Amino acid sequence: MFLILYSMISIVWCTAQQHNFLLIIVDDLRPALECYGDKNAYTPNINRLAENAAVFSRAYAQQALCAPSRNSFLTSKRPDSLQLYDFYSYWRKDVGNFTTLPQHLKNSGYVTKSIGKVFHPGISSNHSDDSPYSWTEVPFHPYTEKYKDLPVCQTNFHIPPAQNLVCPVKVSSMLNKTLPDMEILKEAKHFLQTVANDPTPFFLAVGFQKPHIPFKYPKKYLSKLYLYHHLWQIVFNIVRNIYKEYFSEHHPLRKFKVPDPYEWPENVSSIAYNPWIDLRKRKDIESLNLNFPWERIPNSFGKLIMQSYYAAVSYIDDLIGKLIDRLDILSIRKNTTIILTSDHGWSLGEHAVWAKYSNYDVALRVPLIISTSGIGDSALNLPKKQMVIDSLVELVDIFPTIADLANIPIPICRNENENERKNATRMKRVFTRPELVCSEGVSLVPLIAAAIKQELLPWKKAAFGQYPRPGIKPSMNPNSDEPRFKQIKAMGYTLRTDRYRYTAWLKFNPQTRVPNWNLLIAEELYDHEMDKNENKNLVVFPRYQKLKETLRTLLKRGWRYALPGKMDF
Repeated sequence: MFLILYSMISIVWCTAQQHNFLLIIVDDLRPALECYGDKNAYTPNINRLAENAAVFSRAYAQQALCAPSRNSFLTSKRPDSLQLYDFYSYWRKDVGNFTTLPQHLKNSGYVTKSIGKVFHPGISSNHSDDSPYSWTEVPFHPYTEKYKDLPVCQTNFHIPPAQNLVCPVKVSSMLNKTLPDMEILKEAKHFLQTVANDPTPFFLAVGFQKPHIPFKYPKKYLSKLYLYHHLWQIVFNIVRNIYKEYFSEHHPLRKFKVPDPYEWPENVSSIAYNPWIDLRKRKDIESLNLNFPWERIPNSFGKLIMQSYYAAVSYIDDLIGKLIDRLDILSIRKNTTIILTSDHGWSLGEHAVWAKYSNYDVALRVPLIISTSGIGDSALNLPKKQMVIDSLVELVDIFPTIADLANIPIPICRNENENERKNATRMKRVFTRPELVCSEGVSLVPLIAAAIKQELLPWKKAAFGQYPRPGIKPSMNPNSDEPRFKQIKAMGYTLRTDRYRYTAWLKFNPQTRVPNWNLLIAEELYDHEMDKNENKNLVVFPRYQKLKETLRTLLKRGWRYALPGKMDF
């Protein structure tokens, strides 16, 4: 039944005019957006995008680390299929010649362009952003990216600038008088100008770098005044000082509070803990003299981190608004599908930890907004309004969704025989099926179509994720947050159902590249109906024993057995 409905929707949807695609990837963005109900956020431009879009309230990354996540959703292969869990391997060289989303579109006649951080730069994308396979044109990286870690963060005038975590800046004082994300916007607008009158469809991927650390952003984004033209800023500063109650800041420090409880849960194994090592390298964090790994960042400084995170999000929101405005100015917005998402989330003090590097909801949950000119198409009688879709979806679903909308759908990957995979690994060769253009996700087009008709469509039973560790105890060397492949001794597998999150930490052998389900290190079970922040691990309570075993079985069987209905794989 699902396959019949899926095929019918795909045929009708794709008879419409061929789309351009704009994929916006915001680095380290949790759903800290007004359209997701976050009261600390100020994101008017993303709100505007969401007004005529499908907003997926429960979208999940497959690993909370930049390179593995991007490799995963741009190939629609899960981390265990790519066998890439760090920054130091390239899938075409080390695993298999998997086709990417932009490559699939390029092979189908699209002009494809990468601007900013799309693939993770470096070894993980062959130092070329997977060129020339994925891109028609040479990928663009901002010139000022090389200045990202310069000691330019000024806390006060009595202390020299430093390499800080919290780093609001005056743009005019920066080298080249700009910042990387501003360069990214400029290049994206230039690309759109060049293709506006070209009948060839385009796929433009724009990867904004913030709110990734360091939190270096224009300090004006702490204030409401950035809405106004620069020439008026002096006048408004004077008026604000006189009438502060009428010109309050968007991100005053007083509105932020660290999560309560601000502590590591008592009955959760230390293997689940991420000691935020990248933050500890920053001078302002270093000056706190915190004992590794358990001493918490003080509440007062935690509020500064939260303030700058949200200000950096407002900065990127402004750039996104200008990018979308350019589509309108060039009269190509109507024929352009916009997808906005992130590579993973980011903890803001939940469980007394910061950054990503974990299997918690705050690290894996991401925004996913799809605004397509298909919404409003008379053939589907689609209403022009925001639709919130609560079904569980995953980042690996983006590739098949775009392929579906482009009328070049891809199949679900077939299940490899596990014995063949193990034999291939022992023989030190890569085993892959000949059919490399396939997906380990599913198209979201049926979900959108069902939401438009206000119908319920049975969907995935769970979303899957994972994270590696070099050992049970947090350590600096090897790095608990970013272990290299050969250092991995354990793998945490996690699934999120409608109500629960279950995580199993298993022994993992990097030589055989498979987990040992008979060697269970630790488990976690959270009930989101009564504990949405995942603070109470229920795994030790006898009444949850049967549920735990059911979820463990589903997790072990994997993503294929959580798909809706009977799908051909």
